[in-house]
Amino acid sequence: MKKVNVRKIILAFADVFIIVAGTLLTNFFFSGLHLAYAQGIRGLSYIIVADVVLCVLMQIIAGSYGKLWRYFNLRDYGLCAGAMLVGQLLSFVFFLVFGRGVSRLFFLVNFLVTTTGVLLFRFMFRRSFLILTSAEADNLQRTLVVGAGHAATLVLAELEGAKYDKDSQWSEINVIGLVDDDLSKRNVRVKGKRVLGTTKDIPSIVKNLNIEQIIFAIPSCTQDERKRILDICADTKCRIKVIPNLGNLLFDDKHTQLITQAVDIKIEDLLGRDPIYFDKKEIAGFIKGKVCMITGGGGSIGSELVRQIASYNPKQVIILDIYENNAYDVQQEMLMEYGDSVDFVTLISSVRDYDKMDAIFKKYRPNLVFHAAAHKHVPLMETVPEEAVKNNVFGTFNVATLAELYKADKFVLISTDKAVNPTNVMGCTKRVCEMIIQYKAQHSEHTEFVATRFGNVLGSNGSVIPLFRRQIESGKPVTVTHPDIIRYFMTIPEAVSLVLEAGAIAKGGEIFVLDMGEPVKIVTLAENLIRMYGKVPYEDVEIKFTGLRPGEKLYEELLMGEEGLKKTVNKKIFIGKQIEIDDEALLSSLSELRRLADDNNSDAVVDKLADMVPTFNHKP
Repeated sequence: MKKVNVRKIILAFADVFIIVAGTLLTNFFFSGLHLAYAQGIRGLSYIIVADVVLCVLMQIIAGSYGKLWRYFNLRDYGLCAGAMLVGQLLSFVFFLVFGRGVSRLFFLVNFLVTTTGVLLFRFMFRRSFLILTSAEADNLQRTLVVGAGHAATLVLAELEGAKYDKDSQWSEINVIGLVDDDLSKRNVRVKGKRVLGTTKDIPSIVKNLNIEQIIFAIPSCTQDERKRILDICADTKCRIKVIPNLGNLLFDDKHTQLITQAVDIKIEDLLGRDPIYFDKKEIAGFIKGKVCMITGGGGSIGSELVRQIASYNPKQVIILDIYENNAYDVQQEMLMEYGDSVDFVTLISSVRDYDKMDAIFKKYRPNLVFHAAAHKHVPLMETVPEEAVKNNVFGTFNVATLAELYKADKFVLISTDKAVNPTNVMGCTKRVCEMIIQYKAQHSEHTEFVATRFGNVLGSNGSVIPLFRRQIESGKPVTVTHPDIIRYFMTIPEAVSLVLEAGAIAKGGEIFVLDMGEPVKIVTLAENLIRMYGKVPYEDVEIKFTGLRPGEKLYEELLMGEEGLKKTVNKKIFIGKQIEIDDEALLSSLSELRRLADDNNSDAVVDKLADMVPTFNHKP
């Protein structure tokens, strides 16, 4: 603000100096020619005072001092000249009224001299200002704004204000121009910045104008258009910042500007499907006032379950995990967020230890159990299948049995699309877990058992994204197993919201499946992520194809053929109908599987899993 005031004062003093000097020069011209139009000292003083007061006043009224030097254009110069003309005319009228004869010729010449001086000063100062600041501008991030609507106008205004706050991360931005698909906006200026073309022109604009950063400023854009434009942006080497969708924008005491809510582009922005929304009212009724236990509560899915559950006013949240570091991190995060308003209990325990779990259930009597604890890494479980069985199968059996024994209201298993026609040990153990849940659902009189099945979760501990990021950041090649491998993807919040809504609407025995839209090629995901780092795939960062890993298949399926599909109130969630479980056969097989796992007989464990899950097509 201080800089703006200094600029106004400089302009006003410059105008005063030019008017005084111009009037003296005019009078010197007439005196030198010995013309009668020359003024005496007293008359000249009156003219100078009147011209200064009235011309400066007219400049203030015209807004000449409110314009930034760099944005002066022909219209502004015209307003400035008009203000000078009106000021001098009023001065002339003033002298006529008070009977001091001043020739019209003197006022005309004086107007031409002083106005030329005022305009020339502005022109020269603008040129000098731009030259002096060009070196500074070279150090700023050359930025292109996508969108020329209301949001972009706000963003440009906020960026202009940020230049005067050196502590702001946005003070180092030099907006070169904008793009917009509305052809009527071509070459229009928004806050002094010209619309350079449409979104199709982004690659050429980036190349020709050395753009380093792109700000996507169309929060009302449809998801399809958003993906199309971001795909174009991702093909450049630019860093990309995104203004969130309208539904995700916040305007409160902490969030008063659009630009402060801009975030780096996320890989999920390129998935090409709309975000999945859930019935928060139903979930709130499901969670409020309940004791909620989350096994694996320190993991990527488990910790998000803790976060979302805590927001629905539970009576108590039990965070249970075998890995103390993750559990501690979540505990501290929740204490910082909620303090004493939510009762958090953090327990370091293994779901494989039945006696320990029994003591926990007996003490806390959870109403809702969310079972996320599991070994999930496909290749690692191929090397020690007995550990996958001990943790996944019998950990689930322990927790489910105790949930039923202590009359929990609901038990929700976190399953995976890899349980469908499994080709790996991890997926097969998860299918056995689903069978256990459906078996329990057939017999439980109080507890409702349900499984939720979804695909790969972006950013989870087992996701490819963290690996790709580490490889790119360390300058190593990005490794993709096969050029044709595809996967379904969802975000961690979406996955957890599915778990909560499934729990809310479950009646027992269902397997809930999320409609995740079109699958994504992993190599495309890798290419987009490389571009998001401002690099060119295959040039700056190599992509290596390493071959399918043990137990890995080219594509995942979300639903077994014999399960069928049933719609729910949420059009993105479906229910697979319950399969009748042969109690005696399942219990006998589980007993044999436990014995083989305890003996650490890897080959026999895999054979027994194949016997229990006929669709298991193991590919070691």
